[in-house]
Amino acid sequence: MTTPQATDVARVPRRRPLRIVAISAIVASILALLFVYPWWSLFIRPDWPTAVAVFGTVLFAALLIALPASMVLSHGHTDRDPVRLIGDALLGIIWVVFVWTLLGEVLRLGLLVGGVDDPFRSRIVAVAALIISALLLIWGYREAMRLPRIKQVDVTIPRLGAGMDKLRVVAITDTHFGPINREKWSERVIAAVNDLDADIVAHVGDIADGTVEQRLGQATPLASVEAGLARVYVTGNHEYFHEAQEWLDYMTSIGWDALHNRHLVVTKGGDRLVIAGVDDATALGSKLDGHGANFDMALAGSDPELPILMLAHQPKQVTQSASAGVDLQLAGHTHGGQIWPFNFLVKLDQPSVHGLTRHGERTQLYTSRGTGFWGPPFRVFAPSEITVLTLHRV
Repeated sequence: MTTPQATDVARVPRRRPLRIVAISAIVASILALLFVYPWWSLFIRPDWPTAVAVFGTVLFAALLIALPASMVLSHGHTDRDPVRLIGDALLGIIWVVFVWTLLGEVLRLGLLVGGVDDPFRSRIVAVAALIISALLLIWGYREAMRLPRIKQVDVTIPRLGAGMDKLRVVAITDTHFGPINREKWSERVIAAVNDLDADIVAHVGDIADGTVEQRLGQATPLASVEAGLARVYVTGNHEYFHEAQEWLDYMTSIGWDALHNRHLVVTKGGDRLVIAGVDDATALGSKLDGHGANFDMALAGSDPELPILMLAHQPKQVTQSASAGVDLQLAGHTHGGQIWPFNFLVKLDQPSVHGLTRHGERTQLYTSRGTGFWGPPFRVFAPSEITVLTLHRV
């Protein structure tokens, strides 16, 4: 007789292939949508001369093969950065082209109402979509590579002591040091941070895509960050792809306080503030020993009468922050959507995409658009930022 336990064990190998097949089918469907619709709308529907249609077909077929191939070949291999760069760029390009080809349907409708016939109508729409996409990609690349703008935010925290009034917290997050060598950019970011006269500097996760050894050149400027009271750091989800404990140890080695489910207390003008930090929401699933967001551990032994500044990478961790009585949580992760209109998809997973929001009677959440970028080297209608949060009593 087969026991229930034996039955459960027997089922495990069968479920995994089915899950892989399901995920593969979803990915293939998304790729088909992203590539097939623009190909048809830009090169087939306009009834271009045969040479143009053939050129477009060959181009899109090559891109459709190159994107998943580059992603697979570079996955988990940061020594294959050039291959990854190709995949990242293609992902951003096809997303922008897809979106603006789709929005071209609005222009098509207007031309139809205006009495413009096909194929001239379809050709106007195709050319417009290509021009707009090209301009947005050029601009988006410049936005991704530029020094982030300084964003000033005022936050009122009633429990803040008088000595802490006008405390300046500078937040950077999602630097994502990766396959594009941005050592000079990193140096410029830290120079900008040091000009802000911060009491506290916080890095709210996703330092890099890669190990410390692989991204050390880009991360080294973090050692020279200046802050009057504290420099604090928590892990993001991308650390759990690449040796999270290594990054915690590295930040500690260069003089930062790595808030791995713990807190510290800073004093200014005779008043105190608790600064706590938890691991990313994905940490527990990484199976890394001793990792997993734990708000109780992070605040263990802290004075419940003191105001709490919490660092937690993902905005959706604010639910736990609110339950723990946190006054202000700093988060990143969303990149503000990075490439419009991806922000609407991010909103399906996170309570906030960008900005200051309130959650319950006490807790506020500030979600940064991020200082760097992930993957595609483009930012479209989602500018990067270095955030200066000035805390006020009233």
